[in-house]
Amino acid sequence: MEVINMENSQVTFEDFKNQILEDYKLSRISREMSLLGRREVLTGKAKFGIFGDGKELPQIAMSRVFRNGDFRSGYYRDQTFAMAVGALTPESFFASLYADTSVERDPASGGRQMNGHYATRSLNEDGSWKDLTQIKNISSDISPTAGQMPRLLGLAAASNYYQNNTFPGSERFSKGGKEVAFGTIGDASTAEGHFWETINAACALQVPMVMSIWDDGYGISVPTQNQRAKADLSEMLQGFQRKAGGNQGCEIIKVKAWDYPALQEAYQKAEYYAREERVPVIVHVTEVTQPQGHSTSGSHERYKSTERLAWEADHDGLKKFREWILNYEIEIDGNKITLATNEDLDAIEKEAKKITKNSQKSAWEAYQNSIKEIKEKALPCVEKLALASKNSEKVNAELEKFKNLISIAKKEIFHLVRRSLWVTRGEDLQERVALKAIYTEMAEVEEDNYSSHLYSESQWKATNIAEVKPKYEENSQWVDGRIVVRDNFDKILEKYPEFLIFGEDSGNIGDVNQGLEGLQQKYGADRVADTGIREATILGQGIGLAMRGLRPVAEIQYLDYILYCLQGMSDDLATVHYRTKGGQKAPVIIRTRGHRLEGIWHSGSPMAGILNLVKGIYVLVPRDLTKAAGFYNTMMQSDDPCLIVEPLNGYRLKEKMPSNIGEFTVPVGKVEVTKEGKDVTVVTYGSTWRIVMEAAKELENLGIEIEVIDAQSLMPFDIEHKIVESLKKTNRLVVIDEDVAGGTTAYMLQHIIEQQGGFRYLDSAPLTISAKEHRPAYASDGDYFSKPSADEMIEKIYGLMNESNPVKYPKI
Repeated sequence: MEVINMENSQVTFEDFKNQILEDYKLSRISREMSLLGRREVLTGKAKFGIFGDGKELPQIAMSRVFRNGDFRSGYYRDQTFAMAVGALTPESFFASLYADTSVERDPASGGRQMNGHYATRSLNEDGSWKDLTQIKNISSDISPTAGQMPRLLGLAAASNYYQNNTFPGSERFSKGGKEVAFGTIGDASTAEGHFWETINAACALQVPMVMSIWDDGYGISVPTQNQRAKADLSEMLQGFQRKAGGNQGCEIIKVKAWDYPALQEAYQKAEYYAREERVPVIVHVTEVTQPQGHSTSGSHERYKSTERLAWEADHDGLKKFREWILNYEIEIDGNKITLATNEDLDAIEKEAKKITKNSQKSAWEAYQNSIKEIKEKALPCVEKLALASKNSEKVNAELEKFKNLISIAKKEIFHLVRRSLWVTRGEDLQERVALKAIYTEMAEVEEDNYSSHLYSESQWKATNIAEVKPKYEENSQWVDGRIVVRDNFDKILEKYPEFLIFGEDSGNIGDVNQGLEGLQQKYGADRVADTGIREATILGQGIGLAMRGLRPVAEIQYLDYILYCLQGMSDDLATVHYRTKGGQKAPVIIRTRGHRLEGIWHSGSPMAGILNLVKGIYVLVPRDLTKAAGFYNTMMQSDDPCLIVEPLNGYRLKEKMPSNIGEFTVPVGKVEVTKEGKDVTVVTYGSTWRIVMEAAKELENLGIEIEVIDAQSLMPFDIEHKIVESLKKTNRLVVIDEDVAGGTTAYMLQHIIEQQGGFRYLDSAPLTISAKEHRPAYASDGDYFSKPSADEMIEKIYGLMNESNPVKYPKI
């Protein structure tokens, strides 16, 4: 491969020179942004700062090979790159620093993310996809170290899929799969498992990926030798280097962060390998400096020696870049030509300072004006209330405190309004009514600014998908539950060319429970695929694919194994839509199966942990495989991400085969009354439902009629408040599951008792029946004594009735 060298041509020299000087100007602006940004934090205008100083040159080099349609999944120091590809302006940089909630001024997150976290907007205002092939795409950054890595795998894997598969609409996401996914990471974060898992998976799958490692020798204060097995990361990575002619492994390129021409050459090579040869590439950028230290939280002088600090000052990329420009000389037609003089570069630096300062002033004024608008709306109303109130002295005291504040943010205005309403409580005044109206109006705006878009707000949101009931014919067959879900996946694969499913054992053998039997043979390994044992990157693969317009099902073999990818579910997938304020989405379906298997690590039900950590992802818990199939059909019409937990003990149980397979849907967030009763409302979900129904029959023999409600969906939960309607009839509530005590039962109780107001209708204290505190013990007896059995349910529900009517229900 020949590396393009612009300086060898007289014709292109002027363009070459202009490009060099533009690069210098951009790098100087970025540096000035870092320097001024730190001052803005230390003077109290901004809360926190983390900047990209020291990494300007490699990021400019990377931007030169970043094309429309490409994606980046990166590190929170890539401000120079974001500027170079048009995803960041100095104004939006400072707007983010001040947490300006305007999406127009901070398009990456609308003030929701701290500075340094970049994103482009993949969606139109209605939630539909833009043409991503016309955009230089940045997937929204996250702070957890190495957390961006699993997603990177999926962004790159999408190119392989699009290379082999096209369908109506795919032209908005890919041009023949030629797109490259670029990743960035700090060298200390390469100690994280997510880094190694992703590199391993990328090398196995041979995806077009360029992974840049910014190696500055430290992880905050911890030096390289304490971070990893060898100080030289490239040496550690040599085992991944592909062999000539091989189809596994990656290319490794090592380059210094201050060497401008070498960086240009390195990234041209990296792009060629990834885009043309379709192999992953690691660019190990060494001798990176960090002039201002890790962040505004501390000073690197505390842990770096005087010699190290002197070396960093001497090897600052911008200092070296300036020296290289001034020393550059080429002979054309016998004339020696240079790129620039000291005066030229001084002028560029002066202009960079001016641009940065003006941008900061503009961003600060816009941010302050947004606060001023709120103040000018609220303050006159408070002042009028002070004049009219019999507690004017107290209101005026609040006003005085407010007017003496040195700086005012939104919270101070809200604090003033709320305290003014507190001290005038009970007063019937028009001025108070007016202030309450203003407060309500202001609160609605801030609710949108800070709490919107946790879930989809588009026409495709999951709760909008209408129910279509399964249809049955007179001669409908009874089949194993696995056949229902298998045939439903067959229909989905036929109907949606953007659909693909992958996981451990999902492909060749059709998953461990045969729910995908024969489908790889029918649709190919691109669409029904096996993966290695690597749950974190199975999830990340799904996130990246979904961000590029595909509809992946990422299969995690058992519910217990969700814990391996729970960090990514919580920190990345659950927050994508929220942290971009509706600018990006990743409608991944996570498929797993759980409950009632064998032993400590194969029969867990960590639902409460999941529920508390993945808000932003819907959690669906079907009681049988027909319900599971219906949820897949629903979610394929939605743009929300979800977790579907199939009942593990249902694959070999018989279910009636619907005639409208692939078409029927189960509504998200709605419960189903599966048995009517007058004495007790019993709420459960998933595999426990069958045991509750078994207990219901025995309870009837004991004179108790329970009403059984299948929750079906834990997030969202009973959005129609059907459970409280049942309580109005029975006046007693029992919540049952196989999570630990105080787990999901507590979650459901909070919804029923508090949110739905169910406490009003109870004649007895609500009862929860859950598993023991420990993990389930092995074998059938272990299950019986570890989790709620029908016997335990019968006795406890009977005891509830005994308490209310001991004559009719004598103690057992």
